[in-house]
Amino acid sequence: MDEIFRSILSGAVQAGASDVHIKPDAPVVFRIERVLVPVDVPLPGEQWMKSVVEDLVPRELRDRFAVQHEIDFAFGLPGLGRFRANAFQQRGQLTLALRLVKTSVPTFKELNLPDIIRSLAEAPRGIIIVAGAIGAGKSTTLAAMLDHINNSTRKHVITLEDPIEYVFDDKQSVIEQREVGIDTTSFGTGLRHILRQDPDVIVIGEMRDAESAAAAMSAANIGHLVITTLHTADVTQSVQRVLEFFPTEQRSYARRLFAATLQAVVCQRLVTASNKAILPAVEILINTGGVAKLIETDRVEKLVQLMELSAADGMQTFDQALQQLLAAGRISRDEALAHAANPDALRMAFQGVVLSETRRILGT
Repeated sequence: MDEIFRSILSGAVQAGASDVHIKPDAPVVFRIERVLVPVDVPLPGEQWMKSVVEDLVPRELRDRFAVQHEIDFAFGLPGLGRFRANAFQQRGQLTLALRLVKTSVPTFKELNLPDIIRSLAEAPRGIIIVAGAIGAGKSTTLAAMLDHINNSTRKHVITLEDPIEYVFDDKQSVIEQREVGIDTTSFGTGLRHILRQDPDVIVIGEMRDAESAAAAMSAANIGHLVITTLHTADVTQSVQRVLEFFPTEQRSYARRLFAATLQAVVCQRLVTASNKAILPAVEILINTGGVAKLIETDRVEKLVQLMELSAADGMQTFDQALQQLLAAGRISRDEALAHAANPDALRMAFQGVVLSETRRILGT
């Protein structure tokens, strides 16, 4: 391991950075509390970058990297921790984007997640989707759920990840983590064989296509718990994305199967607290009979209204989550409005005005 590269990563850990960006002939940049900060280290040269990347990329992935010019992988360094990496080319030059993965999995409380996330992790079957934009904390929330399962139940857990980020030791559960490109050739191949490996819980690092969506539904339909992630902005978009994986002629069947197997969708946005900490605002959809009916009959656009009225079932919209954080004094009004799904409606809610689906005033 190159000493300069190791010192860069050591500095990132000490500074509490979440990400590190390195490219030739430019300052190394850390992302600290969501802000990009150049750091005082020697400018990386092109040959140095080539040497570092060649050393980092796992041997099993080098041929793919040579063809595709970009690759995801993860690595660990004793005394520093674990890092998720993406090596790619820009303007013909090798470049690295690194994300620091915490060495220990944070608890639900440490992550400021709603209590219902714990209950969802204890579900015996069904599909749980953890959604959000890149960098919204999906992997960490999923890891917290998996850690809770590991600590509290005797389950056989199999993961398919690209790459493996958090590494788990067996506690109450038996956990096998499989990395695409190293332990299996693809998500599709891994999913085709996974039911023969006697899982209780299946973790799919990312639902990417009809094949992975169909495999998740099939596994959930016969009694497995499936936890996966999606790169989507909200609950409604998450449900739509899963259904859009399927060709038009299969979509009616997919809606019925998804309505029958979905357990919940948890979608996150990170907001800045008044004390500058980072907090999740979480939108939650629980698959009640009403939710299943909307999915099955292709009325997904009405899910937001149903979530607004279903707090007793554990549901909430982004705007309701932001209102709760504001009422608790944890975020500012400006921060709430900046992340609101409907800023105008949230602004009116601050004044005690609630709008119905037809935008008539219900009460003040």
